[in-house]
Amino acid sequence: MALETRPLGRTGIPVTVLGFGSAPLGDLYHRLDDATARGAVTAAVEAGVNLFDTSPFYGHGLAEHRIGTALRGVPRKSFVLSTKVGRWMDPLHQPADGNTQPPNFAGGLPHPARLDYSYDGAMRSLEQSLIRLGTDRIEIVLIHDVDVYSHGAAAVDGHFKAAMEGAYKALEKLRAEKVIDAIGVGLNEADMCERFARAGDFDAMLLAGRYSLLEQPALDSFLPLAEEKGIGMMLGGVFNSGILATGPVKGAKYNYRDAPPEILERVAAIQRICEAHGVTLADAALKFPLGHPAVASLVMGSVAAEETKRNRAAFDRAVPASLWSDLKTAGLLRADAPTPA
Repeated sequence: MALETRPLGRTGIPVTVLGFGSAPLGDLYHRLDDATARGAVTAAVEAGVNLFDTSPFYGHGLAEHRIGTALRGVPRKSFVLSTKVGRWMDPLHQPADGNTQPPNFAGGLPHPARLDYSYDGAMRSLEQSLIRLGTDRIEIVLIHDVDVYSHGAAAVDGHFKAAMEGAYKALEKLRAEKVIDAIGVGLNEADMCERFARAGDFDAMLLAGRYSLLEQPALDSFLPLAEEKGIGMMLGGVFNSGILATGPVKGAKYNYRDAPPEILERVAAIQRICEAHGVTLADAALKFPLGHPAVASLVMGSVAAEETKRNRAAFDRAVPASLWSDLKTAGLLRADAPTPA
């Protein structure tokens, strides 16, 4: 079965419901060899995936290099690229301690990052991305990580102001000149997505972890606003860092940390209902977010071809509507959460 495509909000850009997220290709948590990284991308192409999301931050350019290398022989019109601005690489000025690895990344390129949400910073970041990706065009460009999770509560207001006065204006100009097709933000928090949505004219947003089978805070006000404004939503982190894929096993990760007891208990309860319907927890976690009309694609990270293939196979397996109603009856899913047909 071919992967379903959906228009990315008002842009009309057709994207597959399964997208490829390249953070693991930047040596996230573990070093990854080049052949394995290319294999994960090639498997996505072969599975019919057309959306590839990346960022200069992922391994300080390594993920973009690997995406560009793996896609070099693929017809350019057959896929959609998404990358981010907010950091540019400065290879000529090494830190005194010699450590250029970004947080949570085990490797990457030896190019220290400069956090920069200014107009010139965004332009420099995008120019570097075009070179690393080996292309003259990127369809979607997102302002990256302007949230409390990344910078702390004391600094986020300053970064928001800098981004709206700088990076946003740069991307708005490039969109008007038709250099890029869509602009947006890539964040970890629904309330910050909403703040940007109310402050500017955005086409698309990538929200990580805040709309999943486990939690739906984005339903409060942000997703209704995104639907109203025609903002196309890409969702990352739909496994909440792993627990919705692994289940409540020892050491299961939730939001990049070991899952606390109350989360383990909630996931176990969700898993029991899934199993009663003959559905795996992971399949339910992949299908649920696509029930919301604003959601166009799930951007799933992958470290190997086998993982890409497993994610793809889930979209060919049916999930009965009774599963969603039973989860709601048990108080494990919000009653107002739209569910897949």
